[in-house]
Amino acid sequence: MKPSADRDAFVGDRRERWARLERSLADPRRDAAAWSTLASDYRAVCADLARGRALGVPADVLEFLDQLAGRAHNTLYGARRGGGLGLLTDVAVGFPREVRDQAVFFWLATLLFYGPFLVGVFGSLADPSFAASVLSEPELEAMEQAYGSDLARGFSGDATMAGFYVWNNVGIAFRCFATGALAGLGSVFYLVYNGLAIGTVLGHLTSVGLGGNLLEFVCGHSAWELTGVCVAGAAGLRLGWALVVTEGRTVAGSLRAAGSSLYRLVLGATALLLVAAAIEGFWSAGPAPRAVKHGFAVVQVAIVASWLWFGGRGAR
Repeated sequence: MKPSADRDAFVGDRRERWARLERSLADPRRDAAAWSTLASDYRAVCADLARGRALGVPADVLEFLDQLAGRAHNTLYGARRGGGLGLLTDVAVGFPREVRDQAVFFWLATLLFYGPFLVGVFGSLADPSFAASVLSEPELEAMEQAYGSDLARGFSGDATMAGFYVWNNVGIAFRCFATGALAGLGSVFYLVYNGLAIGTVLGHLTSVGLGGNLLEFVCGHSAWELTGVCVAGAAGLRLGWALVVTEGRTVAGSLRAAGSSLYRLVLGATALLLVAAAIEGFWSAGPAPRAVKHGFAVVQVAIVASWLWFGGRGAR
């Protein structure tokens, strides 16, 4: 095999198509026909990249094609910058689509969270000493004090508490996502740890007769908050996967290819956690009867599930 001869032949047959794609990427004013041509050329470049790797084409050509394919991918599938309306579209349409596209990572994150959650609940119910092996005695006593009194709170504290919940929830989600850079292992750890800790608190408070108070407080916002944590964990797992399984790309190229997916997942997780914080701050500790809060919680579960399942279906 003669690399230089093969390089010339490989590039010569495809040079015009690559140049056309580069011109298209440089021109932001595209009509429907231009978008169609760009998509077609993008698929062709991906095929060229795969064939070039199989043939052993020199590294400089493969790097050029990798970068070209990454730019085209981000143009076709990346976040559209359309101000507030574009951001809302990304949240309402792009995010639920992305969750379904990344279903493997989402369900894995959900399993990593809710599996330990159930262990924490049933372990604490079965053995009083289990909770003390997961959380410290001062932490358990603080939980008993917090949920052993009247949950109703005056409106004056709601805005402050909503801000605190935003900080707390986003902090948990950020750790679940950002530590995915450790080959996904950090996300696994924080999903398991948070699931176990939250389940242990629920099981322990139930065992001492305070489970009803806890559920009254958390039921309204938990669908948003816990789903947001799982989505953030899924984004962390996706990040770790892109770093480990590059599919022949450079690490930078693999991250570029995953960029639009990570953007939508993180954006959606942020939206979920912001809604959760608002409900937690302005509703969860309010004076509404327990039955009303439980009914409200059922509605929230239906909203979140419908959004993730139906959101973006049929939209262009």
